[in-house]
Amino acid sequence: MDMNLLQSPAFRSRADIVLGPFRRKAASVSGIPRLPDYSEYDMSMSQVLLSALVGAGAMGFVAWTFFQSPIALFLLGAAGLYAPLLRHRQLIRGRQAQLKLQFKQMLAALSSSLGAGRSVESAFAEALQDLGLLYPDPDTMIVREVRMILRRLENGETIESSLLNFSVRANIDEISQFTEVFVTCKRTGGNLVQVIRRTALVIQDKLDIEQEIGVMLAQKRFESRVLSAAPVLFIAFLVWTTPDYMEPLYHGGGVVIMIGALLVLFACYLITQKIMNIKV
Repeated sequence: MDMNLLQSPAFRSRADIVLGPFRRKAASVSGIPRLPDYSEYDMSMSQVLLSALVGAGAMGFVAWTFFQSPIALFLLGAAGLYAPLLRHRQLIRGRQAQLKLQFKQMLAALSSSLGAGRSVESAFAEALQDLGLLYPDPDTMIVREVRMILRRLENGETIESSLLNFSVRANIDEISQFTEVFVTCKRTGGNLVQVIRRTALVIQDKLDIEQEIGVMLAQKRFESRVLSAAPVLFIAFLVWTTPDYMEPLYHGGGVVIMIGALLVLFACYLITQKIMNIKV
């Protein structure tokens, strides 16, 4: 087997989906805790099966509505089995979005402590207390990460290595940028408190803009999904109520028309998703 294929992101994503439940079970049996990697997500077996069932069912419905052919039903239904990979990516993006929002709250608490004249280490300790008020659950991602940073400091590790470890596992641009500025300033001997405070404020503003854009686009995303599903449901309604009227579309040249219509719908969906994928 080609080693490049084994190292490709798509192959690793599929492997994560299939092997995720077994990895969790092995970790629980061995008793060795795993540091969370926020660029991965271990889907449970029920999540994999449910998303595959929903994907295959939805694509099968589209296939039967447009073609009423067992071959099309089999082909598009099999394509729906790709749904667990899409769901896997969606869960990763959702968790990273939550972590990004929580990181913004941490930056606010950190900036406040630094502005009061605290050292960086003391600022992280006070930030943990403030985050505990916002997120009472001790297993909240950012609370767990800040607590881990403080524990590493108690064990004699540097704060730079702790932040680098966090940024690598988070795989989020804002966290990586903050860590890069922090490490650079620490090594060059700059005014660490002032630089980190300004950097935190800039990243906060960026995250605020991203959040506002996300709120404005939420309704548009819902509308695009409704508009994408409406033609399929309308054709299904016509097939159910007036089958004789729709019969010519399932034979001869009508099949070509239905294929073209389905391709146009798919292209429109991809275009709308591309338009609404706004990055700050």
